[in-house]
Amino acid sequence: QLQLVESGGGLVQAGGSLRLSCVASGRPLSTYNMGWFRQAPGKEREFVAAISWSGGTTDYADPLKGRFTTARDNAKNTVYLQMNSLKPEDTALYYCAADNSYLSRLSRLEARYGDWGQGTQVTVSS
Repeated sequence: QLQLVESGGGLVQAGGSLRLSCVASGRPLSTYNMGWFRQAPGKEREFVAAISWSGGTTDYADPLKGRFTTARDNAKNTVYLQMNSLKPEDTALYYCAADNSYLSRLSRLEARYGDWGQGTQVTVSS
């Protein structure tokens, strides 16, 4: 019932920035903790960031702290991922996901997220 659509990916040079957007429809986004994940070819999907339903709490994968920032605007039903100082190793398909477990604690585990977007490709050239 909840649908998520990511956008904002593209090709960028190393050191550049991109802002990804995730727009929800079908259900109010304000009731969900949200997560960002990424997957590079041949690799497992990995956690990027998470944000609470209110936006008051965030969590980031350790290597990404200081470069990536997630925020949300519940009035617009949108979650954002700001990516700065991009590196070639950041190249991946980026997904947003909604935690439908009705638990308050943020999670880095894929299993906690029941609804996923289709992904948006981020490619960073060297």
